[in-house]
Amino acid sequence: MGGFGSTGGNNGGHVEFEGKITRYVVLCAIVAATGGLMFGYDIGISGGVTAMDDFLEKFFHEVYVKKHEVKESNYCKYDNQGLQLFTSSLYLAAIVATFFASKVCTNYGRRFTMRSASLFFLLGVVLDAAAMNLPMLIIGRIFLGMGVGFANHAVPVFLSEIAPVRIRGGLNILFQLQVTIGIFIANIVNYFTSNIHPWGWRLSLGLAGVPASILCIGSLLITETPTSLIERQKQNEGLQTLKKIRGINNVNAEFDELVHACEMASKVKHPFRNLMKRNSRPQLIIAIVLQIFQQFTGINAIMFYSPVLFQTMGFKNDASLLSAVITGLVNVFSTIVSVVLVDKVGRRVLLLQACVQMLFAQTIIGGILAAKLHDLNSLDRGWALAVVVLVCIYVSGFAWSWGPLGWLIPSETFPLETRTAGYAFAVSSNMFMTFLIAQAFLSMLCHMKAGIFFFFAVWIVIMALFTVYLLPETKGIPIDEMTERVWKQHKYWKRFMDDDGNQSELSKVDKGNFGA
Repeated sequence: MGGFGSTGGNNGGHVEFEGKITRYVVLCAIVAATGGLMFGYDIGISGGVTAMDDFLEKFFHEVYVKKHEVKESNYCKYDNQGLQLFTSSLYLAAIVATFFASKVCTNYGRRFTMRSASLFFLLGVVLDAAAMNLPMLIIGRIFLGMGVGFANHAVPVFLSEIAPVRIRGGLNILFQLQVTIGIFIANIVNYFTSNIHPWGWRLSLGLAGVPASILCIGSLLITETPTSLIERQKQNEGLQTLKKIRGINNVNAEFDELVHACEMASKVKHPFRNLMKRNSRPQLIIAIVLQIFQQFTGINAIMFYSPVLFQTMGFKNDASLLSAVITGLVNVFSTIVSVVLVDKVGRRVLLLQACVQMLFAQTIIGGILAAKLHDLNSLDRGWALAVVVLVCIYVSGFAWSWGPLGWLIPSETFPLETRTAGYAFAVSSNMFMTFLIAQAFLSMLCHMKAGIFFFFAVWIVIMALFTVYLLPETKGIPIDEMTERVWKQHKYWKRFMDDDGNQSELSKVDKGNFGA
């Protein structure tokens, strides 16, 4: 048993909502977070497949020849725009899909949006696993991207809306935990299918249908969020659902607050336009900047292309895939650390600690490669193992900080009136930055060589400064209280929270009490 914080009105009072952490809520969260498993599997599988000779020989013969040409630079064997497009086209499609997902999420619910995501993804899986030519392969990736855009939009919002406030961070990070598990599973699959000739790559791509099928079936079994039901004029159903997920009958105070918030939000006819107003700027800026920073840690360059990266360092194919499995396992366990700590120590502590850890790892990796790995040699075994250890140190820091919190913080900071619209910008920004990294990394590796690690290290310094000065703490604060208790109290962002004509449509409509 425990209380869930909420606003008590204009006086800034604080009431406690009753409720339990029910097994049903945990079950719903696990099922919904399968959207992360789907996303993570694709991230992990792409890098392994692009390192497989059978795949390269069929679709990217030029890369296949370069890979086996001894005189080609270590850093440039995989520099091919078409190969990079195979990975990045998914994220380009996801950018567009997430804005449609925002409308679907509002009009038809979070659960329907997740089901749509799984169906798009399944169609993409079929096309890719059966691909006979490059256009068919890319079209499949586009459908996968639509699935990712829909899932990455709906799942974190769903998790934030069903979670009790005191475990909202940990429950929401289940999404990122499933992403890391998906990457780990994909690395194991790639390790075994790389020795199945000539169709091992088809099996790797086809098995992506498993998490998509789980999400599709699961979306039929779990509940919709009370917020979404009330938002769509299903108040009685919303009340019953709230009782079910809280495990008690006395939910009137929390229900009244949700009804009030939904009524006010319904009067906002243009949420995307409202998002552009001055007092929505802090949430919007932070949501977008966090996505930029998350990608410029360099993590997806590591996760997309880890087998390729390890082969660049001189590992044989099996050894490079095994190294990717090891880093994937570190990724999973480190994300569990975040689940345990995020609601205890807070968001900012994890982010800042990780910046120090990642900066150390990136800098040392860059130094080793600059000194020891040239165009035509391989790293000595000892140095190669040192790089793997440093990559694990780097991945662990990311996995308990910028990985999960990059999704958590935007999902909990927007008010209901702009929540789905604001999160659409967050997801699309993430997909755009992921697209840029996926499309550019192999070319950057070819031209910058070891310097690419110093490039990402500089970004980590910028991220740390932003966290210190501009990122507020949101631990333990109900999502409907963020404006009053976070943005209006922050030494910099409070200047945007004025009460003049720049305020949001929701604030203009009503400034009365929230709650009973």
